[in-house]
Amino acid sequence: MYKCCIFDLDGTLVDSIKAINHTINLTLSKYNLGPIDEENCKVFVGDGYKKLVERALIHCGDCDLKNYEDALSTYTDYFKIHCMYNVKAYDGIKDLLNYLKNNNIKISVLSNKPHERTIENVEGIFGSEYFDYISGERDNIKRKPSPDGAIIITKKLNVLPKDCLYIGDTNTDMKTGIGANMDTIGVTWGFRSREELESYSPKYVVDYPKEIVDIIEKSFITVDNL
Repeated sequence: MYKCCIFDLDGTLVDSIKAINHTINLTLSKYNLGPIDEENCKVFVGDGYKKLVERALIHCGDCDLKNYEDALSTYTDYFKIHCMYNVKAYDGIKDLLNYLKNNNIKISVLSNKPHERTIENVEGIFGSEYFDYISGERDNIKRKPSPDGAIIITKKLNVLPKDCLYIGDTNTDMKTGIGANMDTIGVTWGFRSREELESYSPKYVVDYPKEIVDIIEKSFITVDNL
């Protein structure tokens, strides 16, 4: 029986691509570069804002990354202003989270978004004190795909990795969940393709949040039949 669900944020719980795309394009415009479209942005995200800025600059012709250091601070400054720009929960996510809460399953967020912006997104969409633990990118924790953040969450919430589901939408998330020895779910409503997710052999790949409820309910049945 699963006792905890650890969710990626961007592309899993919330559709935030417009905020990220808007911010990176504002950043690129400072150097007379860009814009990039949302489809490219979906490929560039997932490994933290530093990698996003690097990929975007190279894509737009700054192959030597001469603007990289300045662009990092520029992106950070803009993102403080625009991180909630058109952000919304995916259809069915709030129902899924309410199901988990009603069944005493702990819920957590593990994101490569800067920690302060992670808190702002989560609380802005779902309210404060709703999740049991929220973790964004911080200097003292290796960012995904390192499993360290996921393992820290299990210790904070007093659960075992084998009793957790890790849920995300990118190859980075698949590596994270599998590396943490958690049953891992790839979701297809986010930023990457089913083919990418399946290539990492997660335990499940789902198209709708309701399918996660089905997976959890089957785990209840399995326990009851032991």
